[in-house]
Amino acid sequence: MGVKNLPFTLPGITVFIIVLVILVRSLAARNAYEIVLSLTVLTLWFVLWLTGKWAVRRLTALEPLWKIPSPLGAGSAEDWLVTSAGVSVPRFFRLHFLVRGRFFPQGSLVSCPVSAETSMSRNNDTALLKLKFPLGGFFRGETSCRLRDIFGFFSFPCGTNRERTLNVRGAPCGARALRIDAQSGAEDRRTKNANDEERYYMREYAPGDRVRDINWKSSERIDTLITRISPDNQEKITRIEVYFRNYGPVIADELSLADLWLLDRAKARLAWFLRKVKEQNPSFIFNVRSARGNWNINDEEEIEAFLKELAALPFCTAQHEESSLSQGAGEIHVFSTACDTALAAFLLSHQNRPLSLFMVHEAPRDKAWREKAKKRKTNIESLQLRDFISGGFVPLSRWFPRKRKPQLNASVSRMTIDYAETRL
Repeated sequence: MGVKNLPFTLPGITVFIIVLVILVRSLAARNAYEIVLSLTVLTLWFVLWLTGKWAVRRLTALEPLWKIPSPLGAGSAEDWLVTSAGVSVPRFFRLHFLVRGRFFPQGSLVSCPVSAETSMSRNNDTALLKLKFPLGGFFRGETSCRLRDIFGFFSFPCGTNRERTLNVRGAPCGARALRIDAQSGAEDRRTKNANDEERYYMREYAPGDRVRDINWKSSERIDTLITRISPDNQEKITRIEVYFRNYGPVIADELSLADLWLLDRAKARLAWFLRKVKEQNPSFIFNVRSARGNWNINDEEEIEAFLKELAALPFCTAQHEESSLSQGAGEIHVFSTACDTALAAFLLSHQNRPLSLFMVHEAPRDKAWREKAKKRKTNIESLQLRDFISGGFVPLSRWFPRKRKPQLNASVSRMTIDYAETRL
């Protein structure tokens, strides 16, 4: 039996030792009052132990139902719901539900411990657990259940433990003015190969289409209703080229909480951009590139799937990417942070193309700058250290470097800057 499976708690062991010492001393001194008191406490201790040991046998196969908010986002006020119907526990005992594991902010290799717990009263079948992530990343750990007495003497493991790996999206960012060049990446569907002509002049049946336009022969062959459409009505699609530059420190000693917060805000701005553009132009298609892969995003469902992957995307080693994008004439939308030391070379290599840069900087500490920012109503998004502690997270000391990193200067005509900071 592992140490974590032992039913004895530190307060329970402490009380047992103290009462045992008092009993021995009282017997030697023949103090009747202390003998009765110590025997009463020891009797209660043993009764609770026997009761819990008997009750936990009925809870061996207990499998609580965990309802975790989906998608799981940082700063979310939603509680985790735990349901365990039809379970009865002895008097003076309660079921406790625990979450234990490690949180990897922004998918970094360095993680911090996470611990959260809630209890269920004897008359309820559900319990609410509060676990508020301070920023995006992913969590790896387990959910478990224990039977505890109200005095805190014993904690019996019960039920089945389940391992969890959860991606956590960053909190949403504020709205910004947005202008998209409609000529960016425009393509005509007529450019398809002749071999695809049959499908190219047809599309899947949608409610409201005329039945007489259905191509029954093609529909039977591919087991999907296909509707004929006129070649003259071929739509143009617009591909929006997006580059997410997740370049920055990857060595644990060089990675700070401020760097992770900048990456979190860059992801939040990218998520806002994708949703906003899709809301304004449902026909637009995104080609998103990063240091870890490429994604072609066509609809809302694919946006949500991409954002789930994006949450765990870490920093990568900075490098030059002169030939990473196609050499078309469309506009490039670049998302980066002040940690991207190769950004200047990237912008120089694409200076002949229209480019929009979304940049995340650490807010300067200078009082004069802050006064001007306050007058301009510049929004500064803050990550509070107390959000870690209050949420059951233990931040690491290596996340707090002594020196502040210099800001990167980028010269682009169309640039949107977000400011972020970490505070106590």
